[in-house]
Amino acid sequence: MDIKYLFHIQLVPHIWRFKQFWRLLIWQSCYNNSTELLAGIMTMYHLRVIERLWGSRKFASFLLTTLPLCLLLPPCILVVLRPLTFSTLNTLPAGPTPVIFALLAQYHATIPTVYKYRVLLSSSSADALTLSDKSFVYLLAAQLALSSLPGSIICAATGWLIGITWRRGLGPDMWTSWRIPDWLIGGKGERGGDFEDLRRRLEGEGRGAGSATDAAEGEVRRRGLGNGILDQFRGTL
Repeated sequence: MDIKYLFHIQLVPHIWRFKQFWRLLIWQSCYNNSTELLAGIMTMYHLRVIERLWGSRKFASFLLTTLPLCLLLPPCILVVLRPLTFSTLNTLPAGPTPVIFALLAQYHATIPTVYKYRVLLSSSSADALTLSDKSFVYLLAAQLALSSLPGSIICAATGWLIGITWRRGLGPDMWTSWRIPDWLIGGKGERGGDFEDLRRRLEGEGRGAGSATDAAEGEVRRRGLGNGILDQFRGTL
C-alpha cells in the first residue's frame, strides 16, 4: 500500500483545511523518492565522521536538541513566506533534509580540508575548477537542496541556520550544554574512573620503561669509561 502521500506537508489543504497537525511530527520520517533517499543516505554516511569526532553521547544530544526546531521551524517559515509569494510556496517535501544540513554545518566548521585538486575545463590551465576532498559531500547535499524546489531550499536553509546557531552558542546555554544520560547509549557511570585507571597504568608502564632505559644508558656509560682507561694503559705500555 502506498503511504508516501502521508508524509509531505501542504499548508493548504493539510494544515489549514484538514487540521492534520500530526504531519508536523512525521514529515521527516522518510523521503518520497529513491533519488532523494540515495543522496540522503550517502550524505549521512560521510557525516558519520562527526560522531567519531564528538563521540556518541554528544552526537545523540545534538540530534535530540535540534530535532524540535528542525521539525517545527520550516513549517513556520513556510507560513510566513506563503502570503509574500502569492501562495506559490505551499509545500514542504518529506525527508530529514533539515537535520542533515544541521549536521553539514558542523561538518563544514569542524572537519578540515585534507587536500585540494583542480579539474581542467579546457585545454587552457587558466580554466580550471578547484575542488577538495569535501566537495563530494557538498555536491550530495546540493542534490538534496535542489531536489524538490522550492520547498527543499527552505528545508536546507533552515537546517543550516539551526546548525550554525547551535555551533555558535546563540541559543540558551542549556541547548548546547545538555547531554543525554550515558546509560542511554550503552555507557557506564564509572566510565571516567575506568579511563583514569587506564591512564595510571600507562603512566606506570612509562615510568618502568624509562627506568630500564636509564639503567641501560648508565651501564653503557660505565663500560665506555672503563674501556677508555684500559686503552690509555695499553698505549702507555
